[in-house]
Amino acid sequence: MTEQSPIIHRKIIHIDMDAFYASVEQRDFPEYRGKPLVVGGLPEGRGGVVATASYEARKFGVRSAMSSKKALQLCPHALFVRPRFNVYREVSQHIREIFSRYTDLIEPLSLDEAYLDVTNDKKGIGSAIDIAKLIKQAIKDELQLTASAGVSINKFVAKIASDINKPDGLKFIGPSSIENFMEQLPVEKFFGVGKVTAQKMKQMGLHTGADLKKLEESELTRHFGKVGRFYYQIVRGIDNREVQPHRETKSLGAEDTFAYDLTTLEEMEAELDKIAVTVHNRLLKYELKGRTITLKVKYHDFKQITRNQSFPTPINDLETISNTAKQLMAVTGVDDVRVRLLGISLSNFGEITIKQRDDKELGPGDQLELEL
Repeated sequence: MTEQSPIIHRKIIHIDMDAFYASVEQRDFPEYRGKPLVVGGLPEGRGGVVATASYEARKFGVRSAMSSKKALQLCPHALFVRPRFNVYREVSQHIREIFSRYTDLIEPLSLDEAYLDVTNDKKGIGSAIDIAKLIKQAIKDELQLTASAGVSINKFVAKIASDINKPDGLKFIGPSSIENFMEQLPVEKFFGVGKVTAQKMKQMGLHTGADLKKLEESELTRHFGKVGRFYYQIVRGIDNREVQPHRETKSLGAEDTFAYDLTTLEEMEAELDKIAVTVHNRLLKYELKGRTITLKVKYHDFKQITRNQSFPTPINDLETISNTAKQLMAVTGVDDVRVRLLGISLSNFGEITIKQRDDKELGPGDQLELEL
């Protein structure tokens, strides 16, 4: 008999800054400290969208992607400030420099979070938990900010782990604990499960990972499409996606499913204005400009269409995004239709796509989407 080789697991860290924009503002302006702070669009006029809320504001239910008007209703004494993206980018660059002391396998997801593969770390430390502690301490000492870290053997579990003990948390989920952890996880925590999908799952009696685990892969794909295969794997602790230092972003967008069907062009245009604000804010956050704007329309009978328009130069300004989406909507024919979902996305990011076109195919979660 021959001895079996020991299983070599990856060592993955997910670092997520705590209320990043709001924390930077509270660091730089003492008058904001300890107070409910909302960073994003101001609630006056047509209002904007919340980019980040401080933990003091979150206690009142204020969340990212919420309208600023809604945030003001939930927390009337909140302070509202506009984002300073140039400052956040500088801080983010410093954070990535800290990461690079330990590994070159860094996959930024945004300015405030990233995956790190420290399986073979530069300093020969060997322990992903110790490296996570050192990174957290360096961020605290050098930037006066806090970060939360999740440590595991794959990206999915590490990302979920980083959210468990926020703020300033550190959570390790080892190989022997993953399946039990996944079985207890609420379905809304799974990749690709937004509000609508979560509701569908619960109507099917699927509330936790353990419930999902009872279904065969064919059943999951029948009910949920291709992502069903990912559910089948991840609930068993299987996630083979690599940390991709030069991950290509193919599209960025936002969509909303409405509580009631929209029947007039005025209603549709009003909703497209709101979605355009969210897309615009995320383009700024990720420092992206796109040449192609795509409108997505889903009707009451679940029939779905897309319409797009391309531009000679990349754009990311709110007026162009909003007006183009509304023009595309108008030519779809809105007489006697009922619309249950609208979405706007940008793609064709020009030089970014060309420069990185030799990268591997994107895995689940690599498309930047926001489900409202």
